[in-house]
Amino acid sequence: MSTRAWEGIAIPESGTFDLDAAHSIVGFTAKHMMVTKVRGRFQDFTGSVTIAENPLESSAELTIRTASIDTGSTDRDNHLRSEDFLAVDKFPELTFRSARVVEHSGDDFTVVGDLTIRDVTKQVTLKVEYGGAGTNPWGAEVFGFSIETEIDREDFGLTWNVALETGGVLVSKKVKIEVEGQATRRA
Repeated sequence: MSTRAWEGIAIPESGTFDLDAAHSIVGFTAKHMMVTKVRGRFQDFTGSVTIAENPLESSAELTIRTASIDTGSTDRDNHLRSEDFLAVDKFPELTFRSARVVEHSGDDFTVVGDLTIRDVTKQVTLKVEYGGAGTNPWGAEVFGFSIETEIDREDFGLTWNVALETGGVLVSKKVKIEVEGQATRRA
C-alpha cells in the first residue's frame, strides 16, 4: 500500500477509490412505536472517494438504488418502497455528494454534503472515522471508514405516519444512517 504520513496518520496517496459493495454496508435505524429500533440496509449502491493531495479537499459520492431496501420484512420493505416513503418508481435513487471537510481530529473527520431523497436535497453533516489502509491479498490498495449521521425524514418529504393511542407515532422522524465502508483504488 502506498501511504503517506499526514498529521500523524497514514493515509493513501491521492487518487480515486471505488466503494467495494461486497465489503461495505449502507444501513439505517428508525424507531418503531417509539420503543423498538428497526434496522435496515440497502443492498444495491455505488460510490467513490477521491483523495486529494490536500486530504481536506477530498470528495466522496454515493448513489443508492431505493428499491434495494431490506429490513428483513417483505411487507415493511414493500411499504417503504411505496408512495408513503421512498416512492421507488418515481425516485429510483438517493444520492450523497460531499461539499467539504469542515474539521478533523486524528482519524475523525466532519464532512458536509448534499443528501438527495425524493428529489429533495438538504445539507447534512457526517461524522467520518478513517479506519486505516492496506493491501488486500490480490494486491489492491484499500482503505476503510465508518460514517454516521442522523436526519429528520420529514425534511425529505417522508411524512407518512400513524398516531398511537398511547401517544407518540408509529415511525420516528429521526433516522440514523450508518455506513461501514471499504474502498479500493481505481485501476
